[in-house]
Amino acid sequence: MASITIFSKNNCMQCKMTKKFLDQHGADYVEVNIDEQPEKVDYVKSLGFAAAPVIQSGDVVFSGFQPAKLKELL
Repeated sequence: MASITIFSKNNCMQCKMTKKFLDQHGADYVEVNIDEQPEKVDYVKSLGFAAAPVIQSGDVVFSGFQPAKLKELL
């Protein structure tokens, strides 16, 4: 299983929901807060996304709170 990285922002409800979902399923993930690490913003934009959260796991990258896609990563 590839590691999961979440690019999140402060006060982002979809980010909170995504992290809660992963926590409830015991998933290991790394959170990168782009408000606190603005140098990561260009990387997220290079993936083709402008809104948080962006979830990356291996070749799989998607944006938003998407429980069905998150389940596929677990």
